Amino acid sequence: MGDLRIKDLVVEYSNGGEAVRVIDGLDLEVTAGSLVVVSGPSGCGKTTLLSCISGILSPTDGRIQAGDIDVTSLDRRGLTAYRRRTVGIVFQSFNLVASLTALENVMVPLWAAGWSRRAARERAAELLTGVGLRDRMTHRPGHLSGGQQERVAVARAIALDPPLILADEPTAHLDYVQVEGVLQMLRKLASGERIVVVATHDTRILPFADHVVSLMPDSTPIDREPVTVRVPSGSVLFEQGSVGDLIYVVAEGELEVVRESADGAEELLKVAIPGDYLGEIEPLLRIARWATVRASTDAILTGYTAQAFRRLLKTSNGRHFFEHHEIDIEQGDPEHDHRDLGAVALQTEERRCHGSR
Repeated sequence: MGDLRIKDLVVEYSNGGEAVRVIDGLDLEVTAGSLVVVSGPSGCGKTTLLSCISGILSPTDGRIQAGDIDVTSLDRRGLTAYRRRTVGIVFQSFNLVASLTALENVMVPLWAAGWSRRAARERAAELLTGVGLRDRMTHRPGHLSGGQQERVAVARAIALDPPLILADEPTAHLDYVQVEGVLQMLRKLASGERIVVVATHDTRILPFADHVVSLMPDSTPIDREPVTVRVPSGSVLFEQGSVGDLIYVVAEGELEVVRESADGAEELLKVAIPGDYLGEIEPLLRIARWATVRASTDAILTGYTAQAFRRLLKTSNGRHFFEHHEIDIEQGDPEHDHRDLGAVALQTEERRCHGSR
């Protein structure tokens, strides 16, 4: 296919008579063989961007070019051909047909493209074997785990060997164990002439990415003095999917770092103790919080802006050289009632983050 180029992309819609600009002047250039992660909180435009790239949604302005195809200039017939030959989509809810087996679900796009039943079956079996589901081909979706359904959806998306794969929240329904296999599979797919674009707020995929596009609302980082935050036992410091501008260093007490899955289940990732820091991902990479942090005992933390946190790391032994104000989180201070955590190395910011305007 070649490179994927997006220039001055604008998506705007009307809400109660007012214009809402979901994507405002996005520029992106991706070379073949790349894995792109589109990050940001719910409602920031991740799915909208995938819909524009796939030709499902027409942008208000701007240009999308996939190889030598100008997607934004295609008519209805051209878009249908583009989606069939060029794009494979992995939907967030998988969209598998419940009455069909895994094998038959993968055969569907092949039948639609005119493949014979025998050829489609052989191709589907090959793909399912390749994603580790050789022994689950005759199982229907209801008898497959979330990770297995995700693999069937990926196999279906690549059935016609499209050069562009779009995945919308591919890890949303997966537990910690299942995620690694899916991420490795997506990384492997992004090779040769193929480009994989993943929309997600899951920071576990960041180390696998070649490019990270953050669709956070525009804001100007403000450097200010550190603050002391007191969190009573059982209270939440910040929640998964929220946004905030402070990085917290634990001074006293213990806090649980919890990831919430789509079905409401919780996974305890770690217990933060004095000396640990929490919530660095969102302020440094401008993406949403990736877990919830709540106090398991009464806790005291110091909140730093990204600028102040960088300075802190450069000081000897990371000592606190700042005088700071006290805030009681139980009072619900609107400026500092931030919720959630991050735990990817700081180098990720410089290696991975390519922001949008």
